[in-house]
Amino acid sequence: MDIEDKIELILRPPTEEVITLKDLRSLLEAEAHPKHYIGFEISGLMHLGTLVISGFKINDFMRAGIRCRIFLADWHSYINNKFGGDWDKIKIASQYYKEVFNFFCPGVEVIYGSELYSGNDDYWKNLVKFSKHITLARNTRCLTIMGRSKKDRLDFAQYLYPPMQSIDIKALNISIAHAGIDQRKVHMLVREVFPKLKWKVPIAIHHGLLPGLSEPHRSGLDEDSKLDMLFSSKMSKSKPITCIFIHDDTDEIERKLQKAWCPEGVTDYNPVLEIAKQIIFHEFKALEIERPAKFGGKITFETFNELEKVYLERGLHPADLKSGVARALDKILTPIRSHFKAKSELLEVFKPG
Repeated sequence: MDIEDKIELILRPPTEEVITLKDLRSLLEAEAHPKHYIGFEISGLMHLGTLVISGFKINDFMRAGIRCRIFLADWHSYINNKFGGDWDKIKIASQYYKEVFNFFCPGVEVIYGSELYSGNDDYWKNLVKFSKHITLARNTRCLTIMGRSKKDRLDFAQYLYPPMQSIDIKALNISIAHAGIDQRKVHMLVREVFPKLKWKVPIAIHHGLLPGLSEPHRSGLDEDSKLDMLFSSKMSKSKPITCIFIHDDTDEIERKLQKAWCPEGVTDYNPVLEIAKQIIFHEFKALEIERPAKFGGKITFETFNELEKVYLERGLHPADLKSGVARALDKILTPIRSHFKAKSELLEVFKPG
């Protein structure tokens, strides 16, 4: 595969940003198989935003010849009070995360934070060196990467999160740091501080965030109004009614989508259109939508731009869009559901009580 084909794969949606494209091109010219990483907290059941969006992008990278690594951030999860800070539950849930990613992204390497840190004196030395180059105020601005802000009542350990995530990149010796756009601040911190320490500066690649199914809103998490809307409205397992889990069955997917916020003719921040853009058109060459004959019958869209234009012009009813997206999405999730029918024990830790 030539360089241009690799770049096309890397840039395809849901990629939103590459910092910088020039650096990426130089890297691909210099290395046939550069190292990549993306990190995940261990928390609840996976949904479309956690697995499918990230997994599609990881698979694009691997098709481009990049060596991909998934970092299961168990210590970060503990710091950020996932599972109420219950370390045993975090370790059990991490087995589920590893199983999901090995299934959805065959060939990817999975590593735990606790493995990386164990007996690694250089990690802790570098953490101190890095921290000497940032102020508390600069560090605090990065707290949005963990869904927090300076307005929250935080324990001191939570302030360690951004510098630890930065040193993860150094310790893993990667060339491409990949994450959702909500992690941008820590990547920019890395690109600011690493040159001062004469460390290798990674290319940062960010994919879009999938919104939840409710009406978009702002919470004041970020001073940038656009980013605040994205962060505040992203799909979250803590809001199961507005979240599509990878284990949801056909009826549940249809039910949730039919209740989704999707005003006629509105394309901005429309969660159903975003699922079509970032997921359906990533996997399928076309989206077929069945309609009653009196409303025009079946209609086929070969590009997202075509779908968006027709919807904006009110040429497609929201109910028909929702049904078409639900059917296509179900085809993508069916193999995952089937895989976990024989591995139900991995889901026990997520049951209440």
